[in-house]
Amino acid sequence: MENSKTSESTMSVEYWLRWQVLVCALIFILPTAIAVVHLRKRGGGVRGTLKPADLWDPCWRNLHPRWLLFYRAFAFIAMAFFLYQTVAAFGFFVFFFYTQWSFALVMVYFALATIVSIRGCRIHGSKPTQNGESDKFLNKNSEEINHGTTSPSKGKEKKLELHRNQTPIIEQLRFLDNLLLIVYQTCAGAVMLTDLVFWCLLLPFMTGDNFKLTLLIGCMHSVNAVFLIIESALSRMPFTWFGLIYFVMWSCAYVVFQWVLHACCFTWWPYPFLDLSTPWAPLWYLALALVHIPCYGLYMLLMKAKYTALSGMFPHAFTVSPPNNQGNEATS
Repeated sequence: MENSKTSESTMSVEYWLRWQVLVCALIFILPTAIAVVHLRKRGGGVRGTLKPADLWDPCWRNLHPRWLLFYRAFAFIAMAFFLYQTVAAFGFFVFFFYTQWSFALVMVYFALATIVSIRGCRIHGSKPTQNGESDKFLNKNSEEINHGTTSPSKGKEKKLELHRNQTPIIEQLRFLDNLLLIVYQTCAGAVMLTDLVFWCLLLPFMTGDNFKLTLLIGCMHSVNAVFLIIESALSRMPFTWFGLIYFVMWSCAYVVFQWVLHACCFTWWPYPFLDLSTPWAPLWYLALALVHIPCYGLYMLLMKAKYTALSGMFPHAFTVSPPNNQGNEATS
């Protein structure tokens, strides 16, 4: 009977015109608008001195890039297996939860990182050969011009043709680098938020016959953070406060997704603090908006501890990235 009342209220216009609904809408619309304006002001591309090698080269001197490739591929396969087991056990209904959104996003990150690492290993293995071929081409071209076998105009045409053939590859690399960095920084905040909310806020109040903590559920709320922290310990991926914008936009997209579902007659809230029927809803939404800062800041502290602790414990094996590399920003 109570569910039918909730269904009728969510379908009515009066429900969506309540004061708490309008306040909650402003709480997540304003940060999203500010984030979009900030992105438009910054423009596109990667800022700072970020090198493509920073995305596939390990931060350990004696570690070959292929080992980072193997780890990323293993993490992707393992997370795909856990997600498959979850969907097989509970159905696609699990994607109503923010946990599966974040888990799938981390899996997408490792898929992209694997592709970037494959490209990086090819560059790492063929870089001397490519430089030699380029020098050989330039020397041969200059010799042909000096001996009169090739006119200067034809030599320039060959150089322009070589440049045109390389241009699409460079643009593709820039797009993949930006996309990988954006997804990485979004994942960092999302996994912190997901796991902390589950273990510290939801689990203590979910002790009943309707919920049992299984190994699969525990892995879904811990493996994502473990894999990402190990990735950060192995790679040279830069991490900046600018990525907080993408993290906020990701969470706002989930809230919009839930609101659209409930506007289409879906009556059940996956998280009780998202329920708009209570007058305490604005406080819950405000708390959720503010908690993004410490969650993202916690991962920032882990990154700073990485360079401080590992460089002190392993000064000869650990490669300290230049401080200006940590100031890079990726924008869409």
